[in-house]
Amino acid sequence: MTGLLERIKQHLTTQRLLKHGERVVVAVSGGVDSMALLHALHALAQDFGWKISVAHFNHRLRGRSSDADERLVRATARRLGLPCDVAAADVRKVAAGQGVSIEMAARRLRHEFLARCARKRGARTVVLAHHADDQIELFLLRLLRGAGGDGLGGMKARNPSLADRFISLVRPLLEFTKDDIAAFARGVRIRFREDASNASVEFERNWVRLELLPLLRKRQPSVGKNILRSMQIVGVDADFVAKAAADWLKGKPPEGGTPNVSFAKLPVAVQRRVVQLQIRALGVEPDFQLVEELRTKPNKAVSVGPDLRLVSDVSGLVRRAETDSASFESGERIVALSGTRQKSGRQIIEVSFAELRLTWRVFRRAKAFSPKLAVAREFFDADKVGARLVLRHWRAGDRFQPIGAASATKLQDWFTNRKVPAARRRQLVLAESERGEVFWVGGGRIGEGCKVTPETRRLLELRWKQA
Repeated sequence: MTGLLERIKQHLTTQRLLKHGERVVVAVSGGVDSMALLHALHALAQDFGWKISVAHFNHRLRGRSSDADERLVRATARRLGLPCDVAAADVRKVAAGQGVSIEMAARRLRHEFLARCARKRGARTVVLAHHADDQIELFLLRLLRGAGGDGLGGMKARNPSLADRFISLVRPLLEFTKDDIAAFARGVRIRFREDASNASVEFERNWVRLELLPLLRKRQPSVGKNILRSMQIVGVDADFVAKAAADWLKGKPPEGGTPNVSFAKLPVAVQRRVVQLQIRALGVEPDFQLVEELRTKPNKAVSVGPDLRLVSDVSGLVRRAETDSASFESGERIVALSGTRQKSGRQIIEVSFAELRLTWRVFRRAKAFSPKLAVAREFFDADKVGARLVLRHWRAGDRFQPIGAASATKLQDWFTNRKVPAARRRQLVLAESERGEVFWVGGGRIGEGCKVTPETRRLLELRWKQA
């Protein structure tokens, strides 16, 4: 038995990650990590009595290469005598249609598929090939996004599936590095496929792996080990806070606390987790600003959607409060795009609305003109926008078709997918075309219906800044 295989066996035994004789689904992409995991579990299956099946999701992001990955996984499963479930989806199209990132769409579709496979095979466990290097990259990604302790603690060796809470996700390789896994694959001659998209910094995780981490390692060679150690520390602290918050909600005192301690006397970290847990229980994904609004401003309702508000009381308990039209910001401003003053052959309109000062310029597009992207500037097709536009805030029922999306989606869902804080949604300025279509979301994206195309003859330029 190779060194890595023995270490995996010891790790599985000491951590009790997989039960003897249980049915398990192994998620296999065709890459070195998941192929090595599959071979390792297959080699150990006789000792533990596991009944293994293979699951592969084809994201169709790399054309023939994606299909080649699928063929390799199918062939490997046949050779090992294991049942194999395969599904495919056009992830890029799904992401565009929902106005979310490719990574987010792929993750959701993949987890839904794995949960279906587990139910089909009568399994309660899906095994994933995440390893120590994945943890390091995840830490940096979440740090850059402003995550809290539970996020910075990284992935757990076992946690519920995102698609089905009755199914567990198990990660037996979290203590092993990418080099460990690659060496094992070479040693036992495991066939695998390299994903060419891993070399593209278009994806944020790849940028972290290919550019940010090498830069950090030049300055601090042991940055990976330091991050893993920090994740362990932060993760344990976050688990303690979560338990204290859960115990308080159940009416039990936190460890070391006094019975019936009031919400106001709880440590801030526990207060935040108490609020966060309640928000999640109400079916809303919490963000920092929403948690702070409810934690620090009792009895003030906070809108989190067209039909839902949340409110907390002085005792720290959060509840739903149905929204009415008054919870949406009122007021609008009509902006005429004709009959305005001219400057160098361009119509210029300067207005202030809510938090922004906006300058609109209408001009004929020169043949050689190509809009250049810049901060706080966008271009639209003036003729598609129409003779006037309306500046306003989000309203119940608003729909938005982001550029590149196949169809419109609820603006509420778009905000949720982009993790726009609930309180912030009400402050954003929207621009509506003459025909009533939302074609710009302040600080966000432009709409598909009014984008600039090769047929565009007149351009509408928007520049904005804080009032």
